[in-house]
Amino acid sequence: MNWITNSVLPKIKAWVKSDDVPDNLWVKCSACSQMIFHREYEQAHNCCATCGHHAILPPEARFSMLFDSAKFEKIALSPVEDDPLKFRDSKKYTDRLRDTRNKTGLNDAIAVSAGEINGYPVVIAAFDFRFMGGSMGRMVGNGIVRAAQEAVNRKAALITVPSTGGARMQEGVLSLMQLPRTIAAVEMVRDAGLPYFVLLAHPTTGGVTASFAMLGDIQIAEPGAIIGFAGRRVIEETVRENLPDDFQTAEYLMDHGMVDAVVPRAEQPVYIGRLLDFMMGSKDSRKHA
Repeated sequence: MNWITNSVLPKIKAWVKSDDVPDNLWVKCSACSQMIFHREYEQAHNCCATCGHHAILPPEARFSMLFDSAKFEKIALSPVEDDPLKFRDSKKYTDRLRDTRNKTGLNDAIAVSAGEINGYPVVIAAFDFRFMGGSMGRMVGNGIVRAAQEAVNRKAALITVPSTGGARMQEGVLSLMQLPRTIAAVEMVRDAGLPYFVLLAHPTTGGVTASFAMLGDIQIAEPGAIIGFAGRRVIEETVRENLPDDFQTAEYLMDHGMVDAVVPRAEQPVYIGRLLDFMMGSKDSRKHA
């Protein structure tokens, strides 16, 4: 029977095998383990229909979801020197950057685009958690500053979408300098009389939370997003108390006045459009201004 196993069966399998069938037809929800057909998952903007879990959404997909007719203009960011501190832990920072770029196809952890929401000009700066946990280094700081400048130049609202573990430790004090830089960028938008919204995605922690991410005119969060500065374990060890099960979730923060609204992805374009209507005036009044 070896000739059947070794010769005939491989030929039959090769003949009936279809090259058109992808190996990722199904996506497993990380929260409830439900298997979801990949097209349904993408149409739901990476949300689980069973438990409502909001998974990581790449910036390109978020731009398509939020901007009118999925039309937007990418805004290029100026490159920075990769490793001015010559940092090394278990491996060189330059090697980490190279490996992450090769794996993700991304240049860094932020993308900036401009377009319209409900007919109003908007600039969005969105984090990409796939790139070193969305950590904020100089490139991310430059992205926030560039987004603010574009918003002012275009007389557009600014929306930031953080999804991050905080400051990038490999850039040391240079990453911490992005905290005041990004705050100054937000103030630039405010001085121009333009709206600034923050859409908090899971997770938003560390130095990003301690800077521009909590300064929005309106603070919106996605369902179930973890938002905070220090981690739960660190806080429990510091205060020596057990924290509530829902501590640091978007819903907990809304109940305690830190977040204005928790909005599912499917509702975000309409919700933000209404905010823009309220804060930037009706489209008819702008046309006759």
